[in-house]
Amino acid sequence: MSQGNILPELVGSVLLLLCLLQIKHLFADFFLQTTKMLSGRGSYLHAGRAQHAGVHCLGSILVFVIMGAPVVFTLIVCLVEWVVHFHIDYGKAHYSEKKELTPQQAVFWRAMGTDQCLHQLTYIAMTAAWVKCVAM
Repeated sequence: MSQGNILPELVGSVLLLLCLLQIKHLFADFFLQTTKMLSGRGSYLHAGRAQHAGVHCLGSILVFVIMGAPVVFTLIVCLVEWVVHFHIDYGKAHYSEKKELTPQQAVFWRAMGTDQCLHQLTYIAMTAAWVKCVAM
C-alpha cells in the first residue's frame, strides 16, 4: 500500500469508529436504560449506574470487535470507559439532585450538555487510543 492510500483509509476508519460509538451511545444512553438505572442516581454506590455503564461497555466491545481490535486492547479500553462513564454520570446526578434540577430549568440542560460532551470526549480519547495502539 502506498503512503498516499494510508491517510484516506485511516480517516475513513476513524470516522467509522466514531460513528459506531455514536450509535452505541444513542442506544445505551437513551433506549436501553431501565427504571433501576435511572432512579436514585445521586448516591455514589448505585448498582443501576454500574449496570448502565456496563451496557455502554458491552456496546463498545461490540464496536471494537467490528473494527477488528485485539481482545486485550478492547478489554482495557472498555474497562477504562466503564470507570469514566460511571463517574461522569455520578457527577451529573449528584449535582442535579443537590440543586434539585428539573427539565424546566436552563441549568438542567447545561448539566445534561456537559454530561454528553464529556461522554463524546471519552469516545474521541478511545478513538485516539485505537489509532495509536491498533490502526498504526
